[in-house]
Amino acid sequence: MELTIRSRNGKVTERQRSHIDEKLSKLVRYMGEITSATVEVHTEQQRNAGEVNRVQVTLVGERGVILRAEEQGTDLFMAIDQVQAVLQRQIKRYKEKYWRRERGRRPVEQAMPIEPEVAAEPDTDDETEHERALIRTKQFTLRPMFTDDAIEQMELLGHNFFIFQNAENQRLSVLYRRRDGNYGLIVPDPV
Repeated sequence: MELTIRSRNGKVTERQRSHIDEKLSKLVRYMGEITSATVEVHTEQQRNAGEVNRVQVTLVGERGVILRAEEQGTDLFMAIDQVQAVLQRQIKRYKEKYWRRERGRRPVEQAMPIEPEVAAEPDTDDETEHERALIRTKQFTLRPMFTDDAIEQMELLGHNFFIFQNAENQRLSVLYRRRDGNYGLIVPDPV
C-alpha cells in the first residue's frame, strides 16, 4: 500500500507518521487489495473547542473502490484512531454487499477505456461574495461499473452525486441523490 501524508498547516512528526502508518496498515487485514492511501491532516483554531485536528483518509482499491473518511478531535492520535474505525466499518459493509451481489452478476464485456474526467467541487465560500472561483479540480479514472455498484461507491464516499461509466451500455452516467432519499440517473443521449 502506497501511503501519502499531507499536512495543510504545520508539520507531521515522525511519531505521528508512524502512528498513521500503523493504524492504516491494520486495514489491509480487512481489505487486502488497497493500493494507495492518502492522509490529509489539518489543524485549525475553533472558538469553542480550541485547537482541532482534522484527519481525512482516502483509500483506493484495485477494482476502483474508493473509501473516504474524515474525523476531527482535539488530539491528532484520537482523530486517527476514529478515522481508522470508520474505514474499518466501511470496508466490512462494502465487502458484505460486494460478495452478496457478485454471486449472480455477469462479467463486464470488453470495457472501453475512457480518459479521466475532471470534476469541480462546488464553491462553499461566503454567500456575500459576488464572483465565484474554481477552487478545486479533481481527476479520476472512470471504471466500468453497474448502477448498484455506483450507488454503493457514492454512499461510501458520502457524496450527493457520482459520475461513472455504465458497464451495461458503456456510456457515461451521472448518479445523484434526490431530496426524497431515492436516487436518480442521468444518461446523456448520443448526438
